[in-house]
Amino acid sequence: MTAANTLDFKAVSVAGVTEYIQLLLEGDEQLRNIWVIGEVSSARQHGSGCFFSLQEADGSATLSAVVWRSQLPKLSVMPTVGEQVVVLGQLKVYPKRGSYQLTTWQVLPAGAGLQALRYRQLRNRLASEGLLDDANKRPLPTFPNCIAVVTSPQAAAWGDIQQTLTQRHPGLRVLLSPAIVQGVQAPRSIVKAIKRVSEDGRADVLLLGRGGGATEDLVCFDDERVVRAIATCPIPVITGIGHERDESLADLVADACAHTPTAAAEQIVPALSNLRYFHTQLLQRLAQATGTKLYQEKNNLQQLYLRLQRLKPDSQLKQAQQAQHWRTQRLLQALQQQLQARQHQHQLLTEKLATLDPNAVLRRGYALVREASGNVVSQANTLSPGDHISVRLGQGHIEAEVLNITQKKSS
Repeated sequence: MTAANTLDFKAVSVAGVTEYIQLLLEGDEQLRNIWVIGEVSSARQHGSGCFFSLQEADGSATLSAVVWRSQLPKLSVMPTVGEQVVVLGQLKVYPKRGSYQLTTWQVLPAGAGLQALRYRQLRNRLASEGLLDDANKRPLPTFPNCIAVVTSPQAAAWGDIQQTLTQRHPGLRVLLSPAIVQGVQAPRSIVKAIKRVSEDGRADVLLLGRGGGATEDLVCFDDERVVRAIATCPIPVITGIGHERDESLADLVADACAHTPTAAAEQIVPALSNLRYFHTQLLQRLAQATGTKLYQEKNNLQQLYLRLQRLKPDSQLKQAQQAQHWRTQRLLQALQQQLQARQHQHQLLTEKLATLDPNAVLRRGYALVREASGNVVSQANTLSPGDHISVRLGQGHIEAEVLNITQKKSS
């Protein structure tokens, strides 16, 4: 029995080892989207893409890489032997060769390329926090009473800003919060200057300005500390940095930006001459609108007058009054006739009542005889001699006693 047969172990296949390594490398989140900096040591064009190698400057390490053909047009630069580059890609394992390489999506030149990479990463982070959203931008005050300026007091930009503000709005209050705007100390100095303005509390708006210069002189305005100081400033911020150039992160986070300090000063303060002109234009427009409205209303009134003339309301009113008078007269006449008829009827009824009045009969010589019980005596045979009777005459009455009763003989 050999020694190999006496060992108690479980062997792993080559494929198993390779698969395990592939699982580790391709499953790592950091290796799925990684930036690598190095020197291009070799580069070879192929029908399927560009194959190249990156190595450390001292040659101590080498990394194989590939850019597939579909990705080549999207590269900022092509991998060139001897050039220092920054590469974005994902590590991939190739089991048949037992190797790995970087599948590349982007190639940037080192130096400026690395700076651009850092710029892009910070910009993406700020965007994810919502600091670049237009919805969060604050409007600049239309008529500021006090303006704070953060810049170098020795810079030409400060003189340009003062001159512009004085020309456009004489007497406007301007506060200078001095800062270093170039070099490694600039970010910290700018942050302190913004903080002074915030703590002072007098300014309505802040202008951060610097004149033009080389790109490396303006990197302080891409510093995260400066950007966050602008974002947290309690008053609106406008930037006027450099000349015609790409926007800095400070420009993107600020509430407004201009390409020069002078342009920023012009944007922040309306010129009095422009305000006067605008005011004059408004007065003219108001007068024109008022005149037009009066003319329209005058025409409307004239149209109404003509309609009234056609309708002749005076004539119609007179006719209505005459008709009303005629109806009133007819009503009065009918009422008078009805009243006369009622009066005549009343007279007839009065005369009839007079003829039926028993007092009138008595006054003509007749008498009303009642028994002692009060019953009216209409026949003599209802009485007996000795009965007491009451006789009512036209004037007065008599109490009498029946002495004798004479019956009238029928014929």
